[in-house]
Amino acid sequence: MTDSPLVLSYRTAEQLLRHNRSQLVFGDTVRPAWLTGDHRFRYSKQSPDGVRNFLVDPRAGTHVSPILTARVWWERDGSAVYYLESAPDLRTLRLNRIDPGTGEVRTLIEEHGATRVEPTQWMMRRPMVRVFDNGQSTLWYSQRDGWGHLYHYRTDTDAAPVQVTSGRYVVEQILRVDEDERVVHFLAAGSVAADPYRRQVCRIALDGTGFTRISDDDLDHEVNVPGHEEYFVDSASATDTPPVITVRDWDGKLLVELERADVSRLRELGWRPPERFRATAADGSTDIYGLLYLPHDFDPRRRYPVIDHLYPGPHTTRVSPGFAQGMSGPEAEALAALGFAVVAIDGRGTPGRDKAFHDASYGHLGDAGGLDDHLAAIRELARTRPWLDLDRVGATGHSGGGYATVRALCAHPDFYTVGVAESGDHDPRIYHQFFGESYDGPYDDEMYRQSVNLDIADRLRGKLLLMHGELDNNVTPQHTLRLVDRLIAADKDFDLIIVPGTDHFINAHPYVIRRRWDFLIRHLHGVEPPTDHRLTPISPGQLDAGLLG
Repeated sequence: MTDSPLVLSYRTAEQLLRHNRSQLVFGDTVRPAWLTGDHRFRYSKQSPDGVRNFLVDPRAGTHVSPILTARVWWERDGSAVYYLESAPDLRTLRLNRIDPGTGEVRTLIEEHGATRVEPTQWMMRRPMVRVFDNGQSTLWYSQRDGWGHLYHYRTDTDAAPVQVTSGRYVVEQILRVDEDERVVHFLAAGSVAADPYRRQVCRIALDGTGFTRISDDDLDHEVNVPGHEEYFVDSASATDTPPVITVRDWDGKLLVELERADVSRLRELGWRPPERFRATAADGSTDIYGLLYLPHDFDPRRRYPVIDHLYPGPHTTRVSPGFAQGMSGPEAEALAALGFAVVAIDGRGTPGRDKAFHDASYGHLGDAGGLDDHLAAIRELARTRPWLDLDRVGATGHSGGGYATVRALCAHPDFYTVGVAESGDHDPRIYHQFFGESYDGPYDDEMYRQSVNLDIADRLRGKLLLMHGELDNNVTPQHTLRLVDRLIAADKDFDLIIVPGTDHFINAHPYVIRRRWDFLIRHLHGVEPPTDHRLTPISPGQLDAGLLG
């Protein structure tokens, strides 16, 4: 925006928050006295008027700033502030305009739905809302037709919106609106027959005519646009195709090639990319996609234990269609190096496809990203890959993946026999309200109990290691401790590690990594791991030096 004496901020109405108190006592090997940790965590509860206002009085309970997530922003000339407002049940989404001079608030667009109404399928991505024409026009993302498309609203009139994009694909990012040429450039997934997740750069007129795919290949495209929007930076890749990074004009013409990734040294060391696969979901008809990592010592004459590397969403995917492999790809690579066949799967209920595919998780968080689909996919893979040993199947994951790991072992004890669950949110009733209401619907104790791992703890038959950070203020330690209480009550054997002084992201802690590896090796490979092995933390500087050689 232009220079202005005004500052945009937000406040949290803490009188609306309930307080959770957890107390952990553990022995301190440095000081002989007992050390007591007394930590307080705040969670949101239902706001009295049933409305969330991200700018003035945010009652959604989200621990992420609405400014950081671009759900509130200035008009470029400073003449207005816009913000997205959601009802507590996420079934209503509004675009509001604030006059910074008078404080007047005006609702420009309002949409209602039977399930969540989202400005993007991915919770942490920038909303697909673009105000232009000096505030008189807005591009608005909606899944009202069952997919994910852009609609052109004239906010200065009562005229019905024009559907700009349409078809069996989903818009994932607004790249640029050319107000003079009356066209919009955007990223869309679904136009590549081989993989519906691969994103393509596209262009269409604001009246819905002249759709053109700018990308001239079938790769996945990750795009960044500088502030002046004169060109875009494109990283094109696939699971087995290293990225080529280029600068292009808005017709797709190559301006300069910046970088071409070289993985020859990796291949010389025996590395191979994971296999991108398609399988059929448990419903017998829906295509689902994932990655299969072969053991680094792969010999098709041998039999290998399988690890399902889990992250259920539903606010993000576990796998990427590009070379980067998606969330926790390096962890899966490391497990493959230890002689495991590793799968990562996006089942029904995760984002990136049509609305019905994503809505499979609505009211069904307990399905943990389509665990039934995971079983179906792994069994399908094994029919053509007899070296997958389905008598030795384990699971591991962090955060939502920790939840899904316990869910897998307790809901499917005949299939999953070993699990390592880190920082799992095992009881959605005490997790962030905005997450539960986004993906399981308005709070209802009976319905939410269907997703609670505590209530199926008595079904555990396999080997389970639970790990949690003592200072985790995202998924607080009582999630794991409540589960532990139920496991003890059911007289179940398990292992537990509480890591003092650590936050939510313990999955990168060297001790946690080693204990994860040791547990899986011991119980899936059936051998004792080395006793003299210790991982050494690597600083970012050391990592850069090693990569740049």
